[in-house]
Amino acid sequence: MSVQIEDAVRDPAPRIGKGGAPPPRRGRRPGRAARSAPYLLLIPALAATAVLLGWPMVRNLIISFQNLNMKQLIQHLTEWRGLGNYLEVLGGEQFWRVTLRTIVFTAVNVTLIMVLGVLIGLLLARLGKKMRLVLSIALVLTWAMPAIAATTVFQWLFDSRYGVVNWVLDALGWHAMAHYDWVGTQLSTFFVITVLIVWQSLPFVALNLYAATTTIPKELYEAARMDGAGTWKVFTSVTFPFLKPFFLATTFLEVIWVFKAFPQIFAINEGGPDRLTETLPIYAFTEGVGNLHFGMGAAISLLTIAVLLAMTAYYLRLTLKQEEDEL
Repeated sequence: MSVQIEDAVRDPAPRIGKGGAPPPRRGRRPGRAARSAPYLLLIPALAATAVLLGWPMVRNLIISFQNLNMKQLIQHLTEWRGLGNYLEVLGGEQFWRVTLRTIVFTAVNVTLIMVLGVLIGLLLARLGKKMRLVLSIALVLTWAMPAIAATTVFQWLFDSRYGVVNWVLDALGWHAMAHYDWVGTQLSTFFVITVLIVWQSLPFVALNLYAATTTIPKELYEAARMDGAGTWKVFTSVTFPFLKPFFLATTFLEVIWVFKAFPQIFAINEGGPDRLTETLPIYAFTEGVGNLHFGMGAAISLLTIAVLLAMTAYYLRLTLKQEEDEL
């Protein structure tokens, strides 16, 4: 008897939970090594970012407080100017004109990219396998073309003397366009740049949208059609709500990509004519490298980053607020 009692004390009966079922066992808390593993894995990426991005940013910040021109570079002089570069940039009208122009340019391009990209993505979802493959290959080849190579092709297309665009317009009856200079005015130059940037950006939006549509259950479409929903109603009630996170993320990425577009604008006409197509990246390069005012260029580049951060912060705020309203 005493042996049985000792065994019962040594091996107590299992506790009984609600309904006679044993209570769930509490999992062991992960150790310190397991908790720190994700942060350790981030160290290489953070170190590379600090070296390749952080240090140049620090150097750029230091230069923005200096009066650094060719004279200072040759004589190895360091002339501190404090906030003089920033005050001169912010006090001039040119910076604010270029900033407004950049915001409008970004808004127009992103709107066109998203609308046309969504339409092409939905077209991919409706096409048969062969036509979908052909269109997908064309989109991938467009996406893979380097920016400078694509810009060179567009320069040939819109050339005033031998361009294909002018030849086609002349053949269609617009004889005044036979030798039209597409980079001679502000609006026509922006038209060429916009067509180029939109053409390069469409594959990213279209292919990602098509991939996202493949994750939507077909039963939702069948149920919507059984309820008598048309094409537009199916898109607004099924496709758009399901792919809303995709639209938000893609729009965010396109805003960043278009805002900082440099090679297309510079290669087309270097911000001309008369610097009327300069955006903030072109403006910073022209003042810093073109006019050899490196301190001024550094200040403009940092102000460009500040404007972009303000735009993205405002967009993220709207996104988070919209997500909170849906909860």
